[in-house]
Amino acid sequence: MEKVLEYLKKNNKRFIAELCEYVRFPSVSAQPKHRKDLKNCADWLTRHCRQIGLHTRLCPTAGNSILVARTRKPSRTSSKKGKSSKPHYLVYGHYDVQPAEPFDLWDSPPFEPSLRGTALFARGASDNKGQHLAHLNAVEAYLKTGTELPCDLTFVIEGEEEVGSRNLTDFLADHRKDLQCDGVVISDTGLIGPRHPTLTHALRGICALEVKLTGPSRDLHSGIFGGSVGNPAMALCQLLAQLRDKDGRIAIPGFYRDVAPLSAAERKHLARHPFNETAYRKFLGVAQLEGERGYTPIEQRSARPTLEINGLTSGYQGEGSKTIIPSWASAKLTMRLVPNQTPERIAKLVTAHLRKLCPRSVRIEVQEGHGGEPYFVSPDGIRLQAGLRALKTAFGHDPVLMREGGSIPIVNDFKKTLGADTLLLGLALPDDNAHSPNEKFDLGIFAKGMTMSAYLWRELAAIA
Repeated sequence: MEKVLEYLKKNNKRFIAELCEYVRFPSVSAQPKHRKDLKNCADWLTRHCRQIGLHTRLCPTAGNSILVARTRKPSRTSSKKGKSSKPHYLVYGHYDVQPAEPFDLWDSPPFEPSLRGTALFARGASDNKGQHLAHLNAVEAYLKTGTELPCDLTFVIEGEEEVGSRNLTDFLADHRKDLQCDGVVISDTGLIGPRHPTLTHALRGICALEVKLTGPSRDLHSGIFGGSVGNPAMALCQLLAQLRDKDGRIAIPGFYRDVAPLSAAERKHLARHPFNETAYRKFLGVAQLEGERGYTPIEQRSARPTLEINGLTSGYQGEGSKTIIPSWASAKLTMRLVPNQTPERIAKLVTAHLRKLCPRSVRIEVQEGHGGEPYFVSPDGIRLQAGLRALKTAFGHDPVLMREGGSIPIVNDFKKTLGADTLLLGLALPDDNAHSPNEKFDLGIFAKGMTMSAYLWRELAAIA
């Protein structure tokens, strides 16, 4: 192990230079004009993995290619069952990035990496190129020093995460046999801070809907017709206002029926999170916090279900006044879901309640959008405990267990298709600006992430 750690330390400057090279590719999957950049980025990553010593192939899909890189040849056998005797883990990442617009809010060009202080600023530095490169660097240290890896590893790095992993689900199903593993490791989440390394053991799911109310056949003069006809914009506001009560609870019958309550142990873990309400309000730019009564802000934003209005559209939006009764009004809604809730059931409940509340003066249409199930792994699981030990060794501080308020739907695909649970070992700081201008990646965290990865395989092998 000493050789591995020394190699990581000795080659740290080169690792940073390689990350700079990697983030120069504007691999924006949401924009067709960057299709060639995505191919070039995938080709660079393929060459890089081969140079490390991984058995690598770039697999075409209907969209962007998926890289598969292994620490051993697929045909190699070492047991009667025709499989290696070592535990096998899959490491997931993505080489595509979010659009960088608006460019004028960047302090330096988004695809020209800038080293400032202890951070590298560039689109994709944190989300997700730097995070999965830390794992690749740790494996390189094992291979180049002749140190035996305690686990067999397969890297699956895709180019469509930022547009919903459109082809990965089918890819997993088509390659289920080759990708069977004891677990999945993903570094694409956050850590609370350098002194609070973090393992995420739960993710909220999501259910999206769009509701549209239609009234008169056209916009009407509000003076001539006002007072005699229903106003879709007014009706929509009144309808939406009834979806949550004064205590911050969602007022839809049956909404909380399947919600698994937080255990005393989990609430104790969540209470360990460092939280300063004044600093949090200042960071968000709000005068007062608001949420479901009886729960802390940490619990509200990570472990409780929500219903949010994401957008409202109706009537005249231009300068000045236009005195009309709009013909229609619409709203985009999303519900974040917690363990035991399903997007299918929540969509039915919300749709039925909206229809019940809708006045007869307008017509209602509810369209279902995307959905994803919540994800949960017991904090007491042996693999999670192994991950916590690796974090503590690398960072020198007791790690924190966390529920993440966002959603990573592909984690459920790994569970359903491969039967494998996921360790979410995030390396992104809260101010790394993922999806925002001036994205960055802390290089101290980068180095500790490599060390964590190096120790992780030893810890996971010990429980096999």
